[in-house]
Amino acid sequence: MRITVCSHYFAPEIGAPSARIYDLAREWIATGHRVQVVTCFPNHPHGTIYPPYRQSALLRESIDGIDVVRLWTYVTPNKGIVKRTLGHLSFMLSAMLLPRRKSAPADVVIGTSPTLFAAVAAARMARRRGVPFVMEVRDLWPASFSELGVLRNRTLLRILERLELWLYRRAAGVVTVTEAFRQNLIARGVPAAKVCTIPNGADLSFWQPQLGDPQRWRRQLGIGDDRFVVLYIGAHGISQRLSAVLRAAARLRDDPSIVFVLVGEGAEKAMLMEEARRASLDKVRFIDPTDKAGVRDFYAAAGACLVPLRDIPLFSTFIPSKMFEMMAMGRPIVASVRGEAAEILEHSQAAIVVPPEDDAAIAEAIVKIRGGEGPNGSAGRAFVEANYSRVQLAERYAAFLARTRGAP
Repeated sequence: MRITVCSHYFAPEIGAPSARIYDLAREWIATGHRVQVVTCFPNHPHGTIYPPYRQSALLRESIDGIDVVRLWTYVTPNKGIVKRTLGHLSFMLSAMLLPRRKSAPADVVIGTSPTLFAAVAAARMARRRGVPFVMEVRDLWPASFSELGVLRNRTLLRILERLELWLYRRAAGVVTVTEAFRQNLIARGVPAAKVCTIPNGADLSFWQPQLGDPQRWRRQLGIGDDRFVVLYIGAHGISQRLSAVLRAAARLRDDPSIVFVLVGEGAEKAMLMEEARRASLDKVRFIDPTDKAGVRDFYAAAGACLVPLRDIPLFSTFIPSKMFEMMAMGRPIVASVRGEAAEILEHSQAAIVVPPEDDAAIAEAIVKIRGGEGPNGSAGRAFVEANYSRVQLAERYAAFLARTRGAP
């Protein structure tokens, strides 16, 4: 099968969208499929083009057997929603205008959202090629923007919701990353037969505890072996409510053995750093994003990993993808989440689950894990091996694509 994926994000960028597409594509290729990814020049999360790339109208390259087509996109380090939206719109237009001679033949085209604009481009590609369009839903967008208060213009929200529903109707198949997302779409009129849940997972060949270097970051940050590292790694944005993590750190300020390390970038990072400074939280370290191998080394150094989300109803349908990597690395987890994510983590026996934004409960769980009363990290590894291996998930995804391709 010849699979084309249209995505705003891709390797060498790190993060859930890039990792998901890269891992699945690599597994599909290993089983005899051909994969092309149409994407941007790498720039996430800083909004600057990665060296040694230099943006041009088009670049075609091969990454681990994946045929990658990179298109010109408006790129800016500005964190404002208007400029970010312009970036997504510019990619949509570049992808829609991509000449067929510049891209590989396809039997199916996948458009991954958010945002909806990459999915619109994928629908256009599929129509021009006369092949099925499959929409992948990694976030209920624009519903999440509405609940977070990022977008308040009701007219614009209605327009985006109509575009979202049009894409679901246009798609021959829809892939969601959580069962709650699937049920949401079915309740809104999408036929159940064309919606399939393929969750996120972990590449077990990469996320192995023995492959991480626990001393690398301890040496660089001057953190001794006697210190218990509480790690958050990921976006520093409005969805995570990391101020609750800072309040938990404040509760534990008198314990000299605990240090908090927050790795990543995002719209709220500067505000969080100022909040930590004002509260004199000297044992909270803010670190810039690192590459995939660096993430693995951070996990290896961590005594406990944090998985926080804001306390809003929509987020009970979300499953943070990083938790599968943490479990694969055998790390105990403190998760301040509800819903499907909480159920998975409780079943894994690899986490202490507390209410979202509950800093007292987060602090108490950290103390429990540091004292040896916490969850079993090896149980988490076994749980991911049994249920969330990227190899297994890629097989399920490919089978769904084959059924969709064969559907009338």
